[in-house]
Amino acid sequence: MGPIIINPGAQIGHNCRIHSGATIGATNGSNKAASIGNNVFIASGATIIGEVKVGNNAAIGANALVIKDVPESVTVGGVPAKIISYNDSSSNMVKLRNY
Repeated sequence: MGPIIINPGAQIGHNCRIHSGATIGATNGSNKAASIGNNVFIASGATIIGEVKVGNNAAIGANALVIKDVPESVTVGGVPAKIISYNDSSSNMVKLRNY
């Protein structure tokens, strides 16, 4: 579907899953980009623009346009993105194992 584009000003937490075609960018000439929490799932084609915060365990749906903060442990989707479910990202994440 395409490359993953991440602005150098973005902050991305641990164990995030970012699919093809996703963009995490800045806007209006700013170099300030999103702050993504831990265990966040970002589906194909999702766009996160500007200095927004995405909470831990959130899921961003395919082709969603995120321009406002996303709370922890919800699923957002649509253009612009809004809460569509109170399910967290856990079903979409790879479980890390201790060996």
